[in-house]
Amino acid sequence: LRASPPVVLLLLSLLGLAAAGKLLVVPVDGSHWLSMREVLDILRQRGHEVVVVAPEVTLHIKPSKNFVMKMYSVPYTKEALKKQFQAFFHFSFEQGSFLERFVKAYQGIKRITYFGVTSCGHLLQNKELIRYLEESKFDAVLTDPVLLCGAILAKHLSLPSVYFLRGIPCGLDFAATQCPKPPSYVPRGFTQFTDHMTFLQRVKNLLHDIPDIFLCDFAFEPYSKLASEFLQQDVTVLDLLRQASVWLMRSDFVLEYPRPLMPNIIPIGGVNCAHKELPQ
Repeated sequence: LRASPPVVLLLLSLLGLAAAGKLLVVPVDGSHWLSMREVLDILRQRGHEVVVVAPEVTLHIKPSKNFVMKMYSVPYTKEALKKQFQAFFHFSFEQGSFLERFVKAYQGIKRITYFGVTSCGHLLQNKELIRYLEESKFDAVLTDPVLLCGAILAKHLSLPSVYFLRGIPCGLDFAATQCPKPPSYVPRGFTQFTDHMTFLQRVKNLLHDIPDIFLCDFAFEPYSKLASEFLQQDVTVLDLLRQASVWLMRSDFVLEYPRPLMPNIIPIGGVNCAHKELPQ
């Protein structure tokens, strides 16, 4: 308190420098990236250094003055990627029975998984880029765990990870955080139930968890194999997901039905709305 004003100003300046961090970002293309990009712009304005790692072939991930872009080659074209994305999202608006929608979801997720796993494999095999990441001394990893490459890198680099996501198929986010999801009032995918169900609807809601086992096996197990080979140790999908320090969920209870949350799960639904002030 007795320090002269110049000394106080110097100390505050040093505090500002100490508060800034270096963030590694491993995004997912499409709408996932469009929401994340707004957060990165704000982080850069607050003095943080941001490095984004992405494949050379993307739909929306482009270089920006607000972050450093590190790219790696992949064996597919932009036209093929765009075609599969359009087919997958078109399915979301189709009507039909549970079995019809489940089969279409299975086929769509299988095709999208191919691109994600292929991209991740080429990133992990890029020794020059991996060496750069190892030497860069990042403070944390920000990633969307719907594709688990960022989680694999976080484990390899021994960095705390922040997950920025809308959700993960099969309820893996619930399992990884040990968060309850009672079938009495948390509707399952494809059921079209609300949070007020009859007894028979609750039974049906519970039964809808069974097919998720098959969806997760082929959609996420390839990442387990990739991680085990790259890290040279047996790693499961839940091992990768459990390492998250914070889960930033792009949802809120205005559009979502009530559900339990764990202490490190933070709803940030407003971040999807452009030109709105970000939540604290």
